Order: sequence, then structure tokens, then C-alpha cells
Amino acid sequence: MEKGLIQVYCGDGKGKTTAAIGQGIRAVGQGLKVIMIQFLKIPSSGEINVLKNLEPDFKIFHFERPRRFFWELNEEEKNELKNDILNGINFAKKVLDTKECDMLILDEILGVIENSLFEEDELCRILDNKPDEIEIILTGRKVTEKIEERAHYVSWIQEKKHPFQSGIKARKGIEY
Repeated sequence: MEKGLIQVYCGDGKGKTTAAIGQGIRAVGQGLKVIMIQFLKIPSSGEINVLKNLEPDFKIFHFERPRRFFWELNEEEKNELKNDILNGINFAKKVLDTKECDMLILDEILGVIENSLFEEDELCRILDNKPDEIEIILTGRKVTEKIEERAHYVSWIQEKKHPFQSGIKARKGIEY
């Protein structure tokens, strides 16, 4: 890729990860290599299962141990989570240093920043120093002003209505 940009998919609506994966599939369809690192998620979503068929062109990595939701964790568990996240971020830095992909997706990295599990300024340094030829996609609910300034695309996915509001639970194959 001649010029890689920074994309952000954020907001309280459904589909941020799905949009990022769609961009990754489009990239693979054009002969590009994609690496996706998922943060704050367990590796059991349906899309993860099917994307294994695209390896080695589309690879997905998880560095966190299975846990409850973040707000349910005690301080010791949050510290363990921070360490796992740091391993994922260090891997992302290595991927950028070695230029082993054309597109790097940091799924739910904005949630990592929002929950103070990694420093925003350090993520900004990573973005500022990314190789020119690598596209980076960031997802999560809230984008900070500093990160938004660095982005070339910011897509806000807004929830207007959701079945959870009517008591409908997450459905296999649709929400996960």
C-alpha cells in the first residue's frame, strides 16, 4: 500500500468490529495482509471462526485470558488485564516495526483507553510513528480528541434502537 491512513469506528451503536472486519476482508480481496488484535473481547464470536479460513492473509490475535466484563473485575484482575493488554500492544508495535501486514486492526483499543488500561499519549505516539504504508483501524465506543485529530476517517455508529432495550438477549450469529 502506498499510503496507509488511520480509520476510527466509534459510537454506541452495533457494528464497529463488523465494519473493521469488512475493511479487512476488502483488503485481503485486493491481495493485502491483515492482522487484527482484539482487546476486551473473548475469541468466540462467529466472525472469528470464519476468518480463520482466510489465514494467513487475515490473522486474529488475542492476548487476554477469559474474564468477566471489565466492570465486574476486582483490582487484582484489572492489573492482570492491564498486563495482558500490554502484551497485545507490544505485539502491535512489533507488527508495525517489522511491517508484517498492510492493515492493522486494533479492535476495541478505544475501550482500553477509556478504561485507563493503557495511556492515550502512548497510543498517540504509536499512531504518530506508524509506517507510512500501513493502514490502522481503531474501534471502540469513545474516541478521544487527540486520537480523532490523528485519524483520517472517523465513522460514528450511533444506536437509535436496540433489541436489548426490549429485553431480547444477544443472539448467536447476530450479536456474537
